[in-house]
Amino acid sequence: MAPGTHHHRNEPVRHRTIEVRVISAQDLEDVKHLSRMRTYAVVYVEAGRTARTHVDETGGTNPVWNETVSVTFDARLPETDVLTALNVDVYAHGHIHDKLVGSARVLLCDVLKEEGGEKGKLEADPIQCVTLQLRRPSGRAQGLINLWIPPTGKFFVPRDSFSFCEPETPVTAPSESGEAAEESAKSGGVGGEAGELRVVDGECDAGTVVSTSG
Repeated sequence: MAPGTHHHRNEPVRHRTIEVRVISAQDLEDVKHLSRMRTYAVVYVEAGRTARTHVDETGGTNPVWNETVSVTFDARLPETDVLTALNVDVYAHGHIHDKLVGSARVLLCDVLKEEGGEKGKLEADPIQCVTLQLRRPSGRAQGLINLWIPPTGKFFVPRDSFSFCEPETPVTAPSESGEAAEESAKSGGVGGEAGELRVVDGECDAGTVVSTSG
């Protein structure tokens, strides 16, 4: 028996819970055909510990959930298996049975970082949206799903306090001319550089950050 084996065997299981905001999906394959597709998403690290969103009743092949779910898993998994992943399955709700639309996965080591920063500050909880490729059970790519995963696995700022929309009236410096102010507004104002990741009306700009399923 290898040294230390008995220690791991007797060590109590530690669980970790992370939060994931399931925002939306687009260009899903219509698996219902005869009726509007009503979809929901199931999120998990371990198959036996899943969390799911509500059913989107109106979006069809472009559902919007904008819902935060909590996912629990064995805290030792990321330490012992570098391929531990967050999985997302999208299902079409049916009267008799639910049908899998597509699945995506992203490695935990790619999205979770060491905890740090002061809690309660927005700077310690930057927006980290990822757009993942969904795949059919056959492996064929179809549709995208947008997730918001905080680097520490927790939203430090209360979820309801986040604003997903740009202010209706941009604040400009008094010395800025009307023409310059208009140009600044078009470019996104301060920090509005080209290619910057933004969240508008609760949806990631599709394709801004894309991670294909492994």
